Amino acid sequence: MRIVLSLFFILWSLNVFAAPKADLLPYWQDHVAANQRQIDHHQWQQLLDKYLVVEPQQTLFRYSAVTAADKQLLNGYINQLSQLDPRQYNRNVQFAYWVNLYNALTVQLIIDNYPITSITKLGGFFSFGPWDQPIVTINNKTLSLNDIEHRILRPIWRDPRIHYAVNCASLGCPDLLPQVFDSQQLNRQLDAAASRFINSPKGVRSNSTQTTLSSIYDWYGADFGNQQALLQHINHYLLHKKINGDNLKFDYNWLLNQKL
Repeated sequence: MRIVLSLFFILWSLNVFAAPKADLLPYWQDHVAANQRQIDHHQWQQLLDKYLVVEPQQTLFRYSAVTAADKQLLNGYINQLSQLDPRQYNRNVQFAYWVNLYNALTVQLIIDNYPITSITKLGGFFSFGPWDQPIVTINNKTLSLNDIEHRILRPIWRDPRIHYAVNCASLGCPDLLPQVFDSQQLNRQLDAAASRFINSPKGVRSNSTQTTLSSIYDWYGADFGNQQALLQHINHYLLHKKINGDNLKFDYNWLLNQKL
């Protein structure tokens, strides 16, 4: 038993600190640039309007308040998206599709398993969270949350602001935003998400002796470039005193982003 527990904690530690690399699933890289059709995300917006609580430093979700009817609404929205072929849309529509789907799937996971204190409690005894679990089937292809984030979004778009768009239902995560991602406003929305996170204590905290950054900048450092590029990225959005690379540390809060 002691050996099993030791193995568990080793695996748990590796999962915490070894974030997945961007590794393209080639099947999903096709798009139709000329297609201007949009995808309807109003059901997801209805749920955000009803259950997302916007506070000055963070947004929280009222998981415990979701009604049976609204669970069905969420399930219906996800089923609707899963019936589409995202490869038939242009890049901006695809981006909004994948991000909104990812965030809706994460909320669905929490609701289906509520009450829990952290999303990391899901996924089985030897898993740190549910991110590798098969969760949705599109075009007869079964995908996990990690597939969507690390094998579709990151390698296709190569935009570090993706990390401010997908939400992991945790207090340390960039906020679940009150507006669905809209293919016609993506750049503005991504910049706003970056600014909100970087100017919150969970993104950047600094005093005279130390700067604490979100562990996102450690786990996904390759997406932001070297330390100089990372600092330039952060300082671009910082509204207060700019930071330098002296005495950096990283931190993250995995507790559930719930509003009781």
